Amino acid sequence: MVLLTILFCIILLVILISWLKINPFVTFIIVSLTAGLMLGIPLDKVTKSVEKGLGDTFGAIAIIICVGAMIGKLVAASGAAQRIAGVLVNGFGIKHIQWALMLVGFIIGIPLFYETGFVLMIPLIFSVVYRYKLHAVYIGLPMLAALSVTHGFLPPHPSPTALVSIFHANMGKTLIYGLMLAIPAIIIAGPILSRTLKKIEVHPLATFIAEEMPEDELPSTANSFLTALLPVILLILSTIYLNFDHSQSSFHRMIAFIGDAPIVMMISLLVAIYTLGIRQGMDMKLVGGNLAQAVKDVSLILLIVAGSGAFKGVLTDSGANKDIAALLQSFHLQPLVLGWLIAAIIRISLGSATVAGLTTAGIISSLVLRDPSINPNLMVLAVGAGSLTCSHLNDGGFWLFKEYFNLSIKDTLRSWTVMETTVSIIGLAGVLILNHIV
Repeated sequence: MVLLTILFCIILLVILISWLKINPFVTFIIVSLTAGLMLGIPLDKVTKSVEKGLGDTFGAIAIIICVGAMIGKLVAASGAAQRIAGVLVNGFGIKHIQWALMLVGFIIGIPLFYETGFVLMIPLIFSVVYRYKLHAVYIGLPMLAALSVTHGFLPPHPSPTALVSIFHANMGKTLIYGLMLAIPAIIIAGPILSRTLKKIEVHPLATFIAEEMPEDELPSTANSFLTALLPVILLILSTIYLNFDHSQSSFHRMIAFIGDAPIVMMISLLVAIYTLGIRQGMDMKLVGGNLAQAVKDVSLILLIVAGSGAFKGVLTDSGANKDIAALLQSFHLQPLVLGWLIAAIIRISLGSATVAGLTTAGIISSLVLRDPSINPNLMVLAVGAGSLTCSHLNDGGFWLFKEYFNLSIKDTLRSWTVMETTVSIIGLAGVLILNHIV
């Protein structure tokens, strides 16, 4: 009965989002209330259960997501992203320009949210295509594969960040493992796959070519790279240190404090405000405007993530999550494969990678927390990989790619959809390999 109730709620989620086009946050609240009542939570407690689940999830990720968006906005607005792209393209040369753009997408994708990174990188892709008479899909797909991988695998992006919190994983370890998986996934789904797509006829819309900033107004190369990558650098260094130093000294506690993800993001933001804002001649009013706009850009994402926490909350308070965990264990599927599969099914049904990942987390979190043999860091990556599977007509990313590149639906399916699915499968394979090593 519990499983049928959850199945009904997931189908309701699909219908409300995909068919009736109701806002995902509103949908999560409706579905959470429905699930709570159907699972036997008393009328006077079901609302509190929804509020608690929403608040717990929001409190765990709000700082990271908002501050990450602010850093990304400054990277874009200051011209640091343009500087990074220019340096790599010039360094690699036209012969290897595809690899240069892939590296740009990866570096820019770490601090930027997917949609922001996509729109930011499109002018660069089209500028290269028009200037050197190259195939747009062949040149652009590797860069967009890199953006997709960072979105699905790496904190501080919303879904991986939330999954780290839900599964009680370690942010630094998840980031390190995610970077290990990202490299082969990007190479296979990018440069290698795109070689088979050169025959696709593309007529990119010139409308999308944006004006570049003057060279003398851009931040320096060192400033651009170091500021954009500072959150990653701090997380990795603190994780490496804490894995070697297990003492309880004051220095150890200080590094643990500095290496905590919200503190890392705050330090990185303060550095970015100076290096990419004040130092570049922006006054604090302009910097503040960029930061405020960044929060507006991610406000809906925050609500969707928090709404998914409400669904998780009613599953926990009703005891349904324990019943589901026990039932899933009886399937005798490897837990990491199970997490990937559930996320993949929800992703195909709903279209949203974030919703797929967070809904899956609500379903299997009890299983992960109860079974010490499951590596929570790898489960974050398995679910993240599953949430990227088979992007098609119900996914906003699908339509972004189709419209910007001016492709037919058939060609979008054979390029974009195949790329996303390849990333997902390579991610799962990498997780299973790591599971035998770490």
